[in-house]
Amino acid sequence: MKNEEPKIRVVIVDDHPTFRMGLAALVASQPDMAVEREFDAAEDLLSAWSNNLTDIVLMDLRMPGMGGVEATLALLSRDPHARVIVLTTFDTDEDIFRAIQSGAKSYLLKDMSTSVVVGTIRDVYEGRGKLPEVVASRLNEREQRQTLSERENEVLIALVKGRSNKEISKELFISEETVKSHLKTLFSKLGVHDRTEAAINAIRQGIVHLD
Repeated sequence: MKNEEPKIRVVIVDDHPTFRMGLAALVASQPDMAVEREFDAAEDLLSAWSNNLTDIVLMDLRMPGMGGVEATLALLSRDPHARVIVLTTFDTDEDIFRAIQSGAKSYLLKDMSTSVVVGTIRDVYEGRGKLPEVVASRLNEREQRQTLSERENEVLIALVKGRSNKEISKELFISEETVKSHLKTLFSKLGVHDRTEAAINAIRQGIVHLD
C-alpha cells in the first residue's frame, strides 16, 4: 500500500471564533493540508510553541493583548525557521511593511479568494514566499516613503490626537520650536502641507492607529 504524502500542518491564530472556524474548515478541506491547532491569542501560541508544532502559522494582525507583528517577532526569536503568514482585514501600507519587516513570509487580506489563501500556504511551505499583487504594490509604495524617526512618530501621534504645539511640547518635554521643526520634517516625509493632511495620511497609511 502506498504511503500518503505528509500534509502541510497549519496553526491558526485569530481572536474571532466565526472566522477561525471558517478558516479551519477551508484548510481541512484541502487534501494536502491539516489544521494542527487553533489559538485565540498570540500569547497562547507562544506558550505552546515547540520547534515541531507546525509548518505554517496563519496569524491575525490585531488581537487583544499581543498583536501579530509582536507575536511574529517573538516567535522567530525563539524559532527562526517558523513560517508565518499574516491574514488580516487591515490593508494599509504601514501594516504590511511592519508585518514583512517582522519576518512574516506573506500578507493576505481576509476577503481574498480561497484559491489565493491556499495557494499562498503552499507557496510559503515550499519556500516560495510571495505577496499578492495588491499587497506588493502597497508595500512598494511604503518603501518609497521616508521612515519617520521615533520622535517624529511621537509628534505625529500627538498631532492625530488633536494636541496643539504647546501641548505636544509639554507632553514630550521638548520646546515648541523643536515641535515645529519635527512637524516640518514629517510633513516633508509624508508629502503633505498641513496638520490636517498629516493626520489623514497617518491614519489612512496605518502609521497611527485610532484604537
